[in-house]
Amino acid sequence: MAEITVEPTKTGIILTFPTGLVADSDDNQDGKLSTNEVTNHQTKLEKFLGDRIRLIDNQGGSGKIAVTPTNNLPANIQSNTNTHTTLELTYTWSQPVSALTINYDLFLPNVPTARCLATVIQSGKTRNLVFTPEQQEFALIDASIWQQIGSFILLGIEHIITGYDHVLFLISLLMLGGGWRYLLKVVTAFTISHSVTLSLAVLNIVSLPVRFVESAIALTIVYVAAENFWRKDIRGRWLLTFIFRLIHGLGFAGVLKEIHLSQSNLAVSLASFNIGVELGQIAIVSLAFLVLRTIQKYPWELNLRRLLSGCVVAMGLFWFIQRAFY
Repeated sequence: MAEITVEPTKTGIILTFPTGLVADSDDNQDGKLSTNEVTNHQTKLEKFLGDRIRLIDNQGGSGKIAVTPTNNLPANIQSNTNTHTTLELTYTWSQPVSALTINYDLFLPNVPTARCLATVIQSGKTRNLVFTPEQQEFALIDASIWQQIGSFILLGIEHIITGYDHVLFLISLLMLGGGWRYLLKVVTAFTISHSVTLSLAVLNIVSLPVRFVESAIALTIVYVAAENFWRKDIRGRWLLTFIFRLIHGLGFAGVLKEIHLSQSNLAVSLASFNIGVELGQIAIVSLAFLVLRTIQKYPWELNLRRLLSGCVVAMGLFWFIQRAFY
């Protein structure tokens, strides 16, 4: 994560990142860079970080980078003191710049879900951005609000598509069949329910232990998939969707709580993230619905549904044991 402060001739970045990215500078291999290690490897660190976090001015030039140590890990990741390092990066220009673009390419290799959540402070205004391997570049000076909206929509889509437990829950809900009316009820139920608890959690109105929430999510998956073996119809199942998605909404809040969203940006970021989650969910549900409708004409369709439901039960139980006891 990063806090970026933009001034006319200077931009400072308080950057927290996995120490493994600069493991060759971690002389004692304790998972963090000490003040002495930063000092001893300062030139190498400035070269490495300067190549991967580039600030480009209106003339196409880059500011001069200086790296200094800081021991202030953000409160929300202080449990990772043995895996993460926080450094202060300062980029300077001899003359004020009127335009500034950041290109961020400091990600763990071969990790498609890698991201950096950044707070940008410029001219008294604060906004939040999400850097990913696919979205690495943003304007830093007088940028459009659509940058923030777009980055959080993409974060929401990514979060649901890579959240395999949420995906299996959604697919399990459709295993008993149902028409477009049922699909509309399910989509409406999970939209309303998870939006409520997502907002309450991000606003710190409701706060439950992560272990409890993640374990409860696993149990909802187990129940919905197991219910496919004995439930005879889909009447009222949308209500079950509404209740269980309240729990899933608390799980979605985790990624946003990693960022200390300012009050001025909270509504925009929360709404954009929620839109992204909804778009991702609608895509998943629509695809699963069409596939399940297509295979209805085959005689082995019922056995396939039961096999898939059984696999989901097993996976949900595995997640529950993993999350509750390890």
